[in-house]
Amino acid sequence: MDVRRRPVWQPTPVTPAWIYLLLVALTWGLGEVVGERTLPTLLLAYAPPLLWLLPAPLVVGWALWRRQGRRVALAGALLAAWGAGLLHGRPQAEGALRVVTYNVLQGRRATPEHLARQLASLNADVILLQESNFTRADFGEALQDGLPGYRAVLATEVTTLTRLPLLDSRRVALPRHHRDVLVTTLRWEGQPLTVVNAHLGTVQVVDALAGDFAYLRRTRDARTAQVRALEDIATSPHGPLLLGGDLNTPPRGPVYRQLRRAFGPDAHDLAGRGPGWTFPSLAVRIDHLLTRDLTPTRTRTLPWTLSDHRPLVVDYRRLESR
Repeated sequence: MDVRRRPVWQPTPVTPAWIYLLLVALTWGLGEVVGERTLPTLLLAYAPPLLWLLPAPLVVGWALWRRQGRRVALAGALLAAWGAGLLHGRPQAEGALRVVTYNVLQGRRATPEHLARQLASLNADVILLQESNFTRADFGEALQDGLPGYRAVLATEVTTLTRLPLLDSRRVALPRHHRDVLVTTLRWEGQPLTVVNAHLGTVQVVDALAGDFAYLRRTRDARTAQVRALEDIATSPHGPLLLGGDLNTPPRGPVYRQLRRAFGPDAHDLAGRGPGWTFPSLAVRIDHLLTRDLTPTRTRTLPWTLSDHRPLVVDYRRLESR
């Protein structure tokens, strides 16, 4: 009598491919969902996303060599590439309003004449500068002289330059910092446009390497207060609202979601291509333009070397003309 045994179920072996995929998913999930709420997940949220891709060639190579877990290894690599923004791409078109945000590093890498020529070449309607407390006393005046047709509104460490009619401006002290948030109301296409220029404090992630978690916690808590101040600003204006600047915030985590809820979508998410790194030395995107009642049509990050940041250029049109 021929009695055949039923195949015994065997669990999927734990391979480097599965370990890599699970680690990438866990890293992304904790950084996105928990983020700044705990110090360990804060480090995950603020780590350069290219770190997730570093093991990919080894894992994929191992899977191809062993002919085991090739699909899993590829899934892990694609997830890491997606998280790093390398697979990002959105349609782009011309817009009616052009806005630029740029941290200029106090003018340490450029003369005012050179910076003015570069900014003028962008043909922007609104230019938001951070770290505009220039090292040279005459830098700001010389910069304005090189940008005829623009009106400058200054606050502590931030400057807004615009060729649109200026209706109003005010400063808001940035909590637990010496900077200001600069709020200007402009007229665009016959309607008021509120522009918020901000440079948030930095979460000093590097202090974790030195074991100074107390200072890391203080910088995180200071940023929490600063984001709340921005949320308060967002409740006042009627009509289109724009937040731009060096927000020192990666495009993930609870703080980023708070800002998007208050001010609207990130322009790069809707009209950008590629990772859009604005701080190239760490390959991260921490400068943003968020808008409510405006539609971004094209987003670009320019490869300038006049600062440690790169300028972010966004074209917009009105939401109803979409």
